[in-house]
Parts: sequence; C-alpha cells; structure tokens
Amino acid sequence: MAELNTGDGGGGKGGKVRSKKQNSKVDLTAMVDLAFLLITFFMLTTSLSKPQSMDLSLPDKDPDDKTPPVKVDENRTMTVMLGADNKMVYYMGLLAAPKIGPKDITYGKDGIRRELLKQKKEVLAYSTALGKPKNGIIVIIKPTKKSNYRNLVDMLDEMAITGVDTYAIVPEFSPEETKLIDKQPE
Repeated sequence: MAELNTGDGGGGKGGKVRSKKQNSKVDLTAMVDLAFLLITFFMLTTSLSKPQSMDLSLPDKDPDDKTPPVKVDENRTMTVMLGADNKMVYYMGLLAAPKIGPKDITYGKDGIRRELLKQKKEVLAYSTALGKPKNGIIVIIKPTKKSNYRNLVDMLDEMAITGVDTYAIVPEFSPEETKLIDKQPE
C-alpha cells in the first residue's frame, strides 16, 4: 500500500495555532492490479512479427559422390556475376561463346528484372520449339568476395519476382570471369 504525505501543517512561528491536517492516503493497489491485467491482456492478444525468410534448397556435400556433373543447354543458361560497389555483369550461354553479353546491368525493374523476363520468354520459346515446353531458364548467380550480402538478397528477390524456378548460387569463378567482374568501367 502506498502513502501520500502532505506535510505537517503545524505552526512553528508566529504563535498562531492552526488546526492540524490529517495525512491523506492513496491506495494504489487497484491501479497496480489494473496495470498487470492490461499488460497480460496485451501480451496474450498481440501477435509478434514473424521473421520472413526465403526457402533455399542446397545439396548435401558428399565427398564420396561420384555422379557425373549434369550437362545443361547453354541456350537456357544465364550467368549473373555480382561484384564490388553494386556492380553486376551478366551473359547468356558460355563465356567463351556467349549468346548475349557480357554486359553490365543495374538492379531493379528497369535492369536485371526486365532482362530476366525477356530471357525467360525467349528460353521458353526455344524449349517449346525443341518439344520440351517445361524447360525454363537456368540462372547461375556468382557473388564475389567483394560483393555485399544485400546484392545477393536482391538477386534472390528478383528470382522470386520473375518466377525463375531454377537457379544456383556458385561462388567459383574462371580466370576470364574474374577479369571481367574486376574490370573497372570506362
């Protein structure tokens, strides 16, 4: 129980006698009970924000696995390399004989997203002409050690936005790719 003291009120000087005031008491028990009830109510009724994450399936590392690497049609393959200072370079096909590129490109809807949608459409037409309409574009994302995490997340977001189902994150570079991504723009 809490108490509120208002002072003595008795006269010390002047000889006048004043009537002594009673100390008033404020009972705060009900207010404390109400506060705990409100805290409990809001804790139980509010929903906490759930962390948002993207599902990413990675293969198991098995050193004894002797399965040969899968050959992929280079007409369906797009390689996107992420470099330092938000630099991004892409090419279609193989770097030795690229179908398109290599070209510098920007992030966002007027950059990589537009190119992904365009190439996805062309690859679908190419696959349909071969009689395999379910074979879509394959994107290989290659982040360098100098690229930042945000660029990789932005690229994964672009995969989700454009509906590209088949993509891989590969941190390995050929010497030609390293020269290409490290080249300073003129």
